[in-house]
Amino acid sequence: MTGTIEIKHLNKTFDDEFCAIEDLSLTIAAGEFVSIVGTSGCGKSTLLRTIAGLEAPTGGEILCGGKPVHGTSPDRGLMFQEHALFPWLTVRKNVIFALKASGRYGANGGSVGALLETAGLAEFADAYPHQLSGGMRQRAALIRSLAVSPDVLLLDEPLGALDSFTRMVLQDEIIRLWQARGNTMVLITHDVDEAIYLSNRIIVMAPRPGRIAEIIDVPMGYPRNRGTSDFADLRKRLLKRLDFAAEVEQEYYL
Repeated sequence: MTGTIEIKHLNKTFDDEFCAIEDLSLTIAAGEFVSIVGTSGCGKSTLLRTIAGLEAPTGGEILCGGKPVHGTSPDRGLMFQEHALFPWLTVRKNVIFALKASGRYGANGGSVGALLETAGLAEFADAYPHQLSGGMRQRAALIRSLAVSPDVLLLDEPLGALDSFTRMVLQDEIIRLWQARGNTMVLITHDVDEAIYLSNRIIVMAPRPGRIAEIIDVPMGYPRNRGTSDFADLRKRLLKRLDFAAEVEQEYYL
């Protein structure tokens, strides 16, 4: 089915020595929002890059929409912590460039104006990245990633460099765009509250080698309130599990 991700017994080793991921299996449903959390070095970014097709598995396989992942595809968008907008192009032209590079300008070119309007960037369409705030640059990068209509959008800590207030505003923006477009979303974050606020499920990874420690369902509807007891209980559970993951890493080095 379009937008599904099936990871089957994935292994990823670098330089024939360092095992970043070992025997990891996971299925993500079409349209689901999943966050991946874990201590540094647990293989989160390696997993995301392998789903994107930027890294090839050492063993196992990944299927997206039922098709094996071999290299990158416009069906799988990727957004990094740095906005990576071209500084010599305006916001509108950055979005158009992404469409043309993916070969989807003919089908989606007419939606650029509507997307910019949806994201509150219409009046900044002809502005250059250096003329925008950090939050607006990230919003433009998100729109650029969504413009090609990927079935899957992979987010590698896209809000990590922003201040807390701007981060919360953009979290709401991400939810709104996700619900409107129905993409499958996979987010890497170090922010426990962000994972709870955004996700249907949270994947907790343990390090060296990277593997799944626990999968936690988030049984709350949208919009979510960070001040509820359910939110606080889930935060405590997640922090406890992450402490366990940290202990696993410490024991590895003893």
